[in-house]
Amino acid sequence: MSSFILQISPLMVSVQRMEGMLSGFQSDLSSISSEIQTLQQQSVSMNVRLKNRQAVRSHLSQLVDELVVPGAMISTILDSPVTEQEFLEQLHELNNKINFAKELSFRETLACSDIQDIVDRLKLKAVSKIREFILQKIYSFRKPMTNYQIPQNTLLKYRFFYQFLLANERTVAKEIRDEYVDTMSKIYFSYFKSYSGRLLKVQYEEVADKDDLMGVEDTAKKGFFSKPSLKSRNTIFTLGQRGSILSPAELEGPILVPHTAQRGDSRYPYETLFRSQHYALLDNGCREFLFLSDFFMVAGNSALDLFNSIMGKTLSMFLKSMSTYVSDCYDSIAIFLCIHIILRFRAITAKRTIPALDKYWEAVLELLWPRFDLILEMNIHSIRNTDPQKLGVLDTRPHYITRRYAEFSSAIVSINQTFPNERTNALLGQLQIEVENFVLKMAAEFPSRRDQLIFLINNYDMMLSVLMERAADDSKEVEGFQQLLLARTQEFIEEILSPPFGGMIAFVKEAEALMEKGQLDRLKNEEARISQLVRGFSSSWKQSVEAMSQDVMRSFTNFKNGTSIIQGALTQLIQYYHGFHKVLNQPTFRSLAVRSELINLHHLMVEVKKHKPNF
Repeated sequence: MSSFILQISPLMVSVQRMEGMLSGFQSDLSSISSEIQTLQQQSVSMNVRLKNRQAVRSHLSQLVDELVVPGAMISTILDSPVTEQEFLEQLHELNNKINFAKELSFRETLACSDIQDIVDRLKLKAVSKIREFILQKIYSFRKPMTNYQIPQNTLLKYRFFYQFLLANERTVAKEIRDEYVDTMSKIYFSYFKSYSGRLLKVQYEEVADKDDLMGVEDTAKKGFFSKPSLKSRNTIFTLGQRGSILSPAELEGPILVPHTAQRGDSRYPYETLFRSQHYALLDNGCREFLFLSDFFMVAGNSALDLFNSIMGKTLSMFLKSMSTYVSDCYDSIAIFLCIHIILRFRAITAKRTIPALDKYWEAVLELLWPRFDLILEMNIHSIRNTDPQKLGVLDTRPHYITRRYAEFSSAIVSINQTFPNERTNALLGQLQIEVENFVLKMAAEFPSRRDQLIFLINNYDMMLSVLMERAADDSKEVEGFQQLLLARTQEFIEEILSPPFGGMIAFVKEAEALMEKGQLDRLKNEEARISQLVRGFSSSWKQSVEAMSQDVMRSFTNFKNGTSIIQGALTQLIQYYHGFHKVLNQPTFRSLAVRSELINLHHLMVEVKKHKPNF
């Protein structure tokens, strides 16, 4: 037993020694792990410190860069002309440094004081040079014969100059803006005053006055014009070529050059001068508004206020001179053309999204519309108060008053189609009613109904022909006169058929009425009457038709209308003779021997066709 114990003892010692070694290893490993964690923490800390230092270095580097004023900047701002690109680039840099210095000053950064003085001195130098440059450009506008658009375009290239002044020296910016406003206001006023005055020298010397109205008789002692070059009052109611002023080619064409027109002894109506004057205004006004918005960096109401401070005096002059002219103008077509010129110019500025002249357009229209209405009402009253007995010798041809109306109405209707105006349509409706009444009053002066109808048809046809040249076929004026012409033409056809064929026509109408009632037998004892009608027609119809055709062609001034009336009369005659055949084919008259003497209807139609006039 004791020997066994002695054998075990060395093993136990070895195990204990091994346990001690393992415990030592475990302790060493624990300390290594702790050291690794410490090293990791130190590495993270060093990395953070590095990033912080790099960030600080970046900010400090930027700060130092902004604080440093390079020598190149100083020499360029001091010595280089403002028109050089390098000056503009250094001015941008200087502007950035000024803003940075303001920011540092706000933060109370001590380093700001190191550069503030030199930045301020550079700013003053830059402001001084820019002020001198811009003012010189503005003063150059004042030189005679200067195209001010060229220096304006130069200023737009250096628009940053004004932005720099506005940000850093508002008093100088205001001085430049005020100087520009004062200079351009005088330039525009002087230019347009001179141009408008020279335009008036090439206006027609002959002008309408308050006696040149539609209902005034041509026999009046006072002529339409003071000079004999235009002898008729009718010219004031005729559009002629005047309407071409509204075509795009002329509306936006080159403006008139008055001295060139004077050398060629050219003269123009008022609306041509008006168009030239206002197109010059539109062109200059749009360009000026765009320049102001761009160079002075204004928009909305500020831009409109600045524009009005420049153009206001000129626009007031326009309105005043226009008011003076319009108050004594009796040329309604000229006024109406001016209205439509303004409506089109207003559309042009709206398309260009330039609102600068909107209020002026409205002011002009407020001047022109009431005057146009007044002249139209004066013409309406003149026709209403016309005394037919004072209009000279009666004549069935178209009357000069109705011709005036037709020319005038067609002119207004054709112009009014693009920009319809209900007030104008209403006044034209009143004018048409008065003209229709006038035509009826004049027709009543003729003793015979036949002459009355010839007069009515000639006048309705003439008015319709003139209207259809310019107005739409579905216009109220055209439709109204078409109905009147048709009604009077039908009545006239009956009137001219009555003398040669009245007996037959009366018999047919009477017989047809009795046939409807079933009482045709009441005419069975009219054999002698029927025989006379049949033989009378057969023997004389050709001569009667020929005489009727010649009479109609002599009575109507419009060959086409006369031909149409003859064709209508012959057609109506055939219808009556067809009715005559139909009546005599009834049982009541079948036994009459005279029926064999009736002309064959087809043969009659062939013969009648020979009497129709050819164009």
